Amino acid sequence: MTSKVLCILADGIEETELIAPVDILRRVGVEVVMTTPDGSGEVRGKMGVRIGADAGLSQLNLNDFDALLLPGGPAVMELREKGEMTSLARAFGDAGKVVAAICAAPLLLQDAGLLEGKRYTSHFSTHGELKTAEPDERVIVDGKIVTSRGAGTAIEFGLALASLLAGDSVARRVALDIMA
Repeated sequence: MTSKVLCILADGIEETELIAPVDILRRVGVEVVMTTPDGSGEVRGKMGVRIGADAGLSQLNLNDFDALLLPGGPAVMELREKGEMTSLARAFGDAGKVVAAICAAPLLLQDAGLLEGKRYTSHFSTHGELKTAEPDERVIVDGKIVTSRGAGTAIEFGLALASLLAGDSVARRVALDIMA
C-alpha cells in the first residue's frame, strides 16, 4: 500500500524545504497532496516562487493520510497564530502517524505537545523557544517525529522521511540516483 502525505502550504513558505522533500517522496512512490489551510489554489514562497496547491484542506479526508509534512519559513509564524496547524499536528501525532517538520516548523510541534520527551532539531532562529533542540544535528528521527534544521538539510530530511514511509532500501536507491 502506498503511503500518503499531507503537505501544508502557506504564503512565505521556504521553497527548498517544500520542494526537496516532496520531490524525494514522489520519487519513492509516496503520494503527496499539497494543500492550503484557507483553500487558496496558490501560494507565494519566501523567495517569490509561486507554488500550486492540489486541494484545499477542507476538501480532504484527513484519515486518508499517513503523514504530515510541515515546511518552514516565515509562513510558520502565521500558521502558528491561527492555531489550526497545531491541532492538525496533534491529531496526526495522537493517531500514531508520522509528523515531519523542518526549519521553524518544529515550533508547531512544540505547540501541539509533540516534542515532549523527544529528540529534535530546528533552525537556529527558534532555539530561544525550543530550548532542548539539538543544534548540531541535521536531521533527527525520534519514533514518528522527523525534524530538520533548514533549507540546507532539506534533501536529508526528505530521505529520512522516505525511509520511514517507503523503506530504507528504496530511499537509498533514490539517494544514489540523485547523488545525495
